[in-house]
Amino acid sequence: MAVDTTITLRNDIVYSIFVRNHTPEGTIKAAMADLPRIRALGTTIVWLMPIQPTGTVQRKGTLGSPYAIQDYRQIDPAQGTFGDLEAFVAQSHELGMRVILDVVYNHTAPDSVLAKTHPEWFYKNEQGQMGNRTADWSDVVDLDYSQPALWDYQIETLQLWAGYVDGFRCDVAPMVPLAFWLKARADVATVDPDKHYIWLAETNHPEFIKIVRDMGYEESSDAEIYQAFDMTYEYDVIEAFKATLKGELTLAEYARLLNRMDVTYPKNYVKMRFLENHDNERAASYMQDIDTRRNALAFKYFEKGSMLLYAGEEFEATHLPSLFDRDIIALQPDQAKTDLSDFIQRFSALKQDPIMAEGKYQVTDLNGSVLQVTYETASQQRVGLFALQPFKGDLIVAIDSGEYTELITDRVANVVDGIIAFTGEPLILERQL
Repeated sequence: MAVDTTITLRNDIVYSIFVRNHTPEGTIKAAMADLPRIRALGTTIVWLMPIQPTGTVQRKGTLGSPYAIQDYRQIDPAQGTFGDLEAFVAQSHELGMRVILDVVYNHTAPDSVLAKTHPEWFYKNEQGQMGNRTADWSDVVDLDYSQPALWDYQIETLQLWAGYVDGFRCDVAPMVPLAFWLKARADVATVDPDKHYIWLAETNHPEFIKIVRDMGYEESSDAEIYQAFDMTYEYDVIEAFKATLKGELTLAEYARLLNRMDVTYPKNYVKMRFLENHDNERAASYMQDIDTRRNALAFKYFEKGSMLLYAGEEFEATHLPSLFDRDIIALQPDQAKTDLSDFIQRFSALKQDPIMAEGKYQVTDLNGSVLQVTYETASQQRVGLFALQPFKGDLIVAIDSGEYTELITDRVANVVDGIIAFTGEPLILERQL
């Protein structure tokens, strides 16, 4: 991990905005009007998905993927202007939030500015044509980072955007050379030496990393990419989480995977936890039981690392907006769902406590249904109990008997002879040591 990464990023709540589909207007200016509500959820970082123009050649859908960028250095006129972005960032700062922008450096649209002006900067297949190295992404073509001039252009582009935003979420970052990211981070830091830019890597599933490496291409692991990045996705364990919910993996094995992170990654590692994002199905679509959803959401907030909310998740949206067409996100609950804003606010407030970044962290399977997550400092202990499988009744916990404060209700909770009454709702216990 970057040596100057601060573990206070573990206290952060990231909110992802797909500007084109966030409002009926689909503009930066319209999305800006939603910032007070977003901040009220406890959000500290706003992530803007790509706002640059999209390509038209081999476009998917009517509008094309925001990840098929046509010009790295422009804003899609339909979404706004640089002035709109400045205003958006300024208001975010006033509300106490930072803004990061999506960076898509593995590939561009086939009709991008770079593809037209510098075709030598692109990967060529056996037929000598632009294409993809590993995935069947028909609407994009891969860049070739063996070209030194490409590095200069891409870093200059990052420096341009660094004059507006507070950091970057980097798409499929492991497929771009680690050496590039190390240089990019150092060069971007010179734009504003007083600002600590945020670097979030979209890392890949372990299975995909092996496929890419077996094909002979470069692909950084999470442990490697932490040299240049502050935060990474939790794709290394998210499938295990889903398997646990389905009963295909034991809670004991899942807990072991989470605990192992503390010795697999650098001491100041930061994972971005999530239930859903723009590439993954909505949580409310694959977790039908509301009690399980609430426990899972609370658990993700309580895990070691930052937390991601994808717009609409706070209203238990089940529909995943299309990346290729106008598909406005429902920013209100439908009749079958509930507004989780208050629930999220409570856990966001708990996330801000220093113990959530600094405390010793341990995940324990209690009975095959409930996970206990414990944070401890010299003077404080905080314990979360989360039913990832349905359970109600007397629960044997891995903490000392005694009196605790239950932080959700601010009531006293007693552990007697190692047992606590568990109603099925998430429990957050705390005591002073």
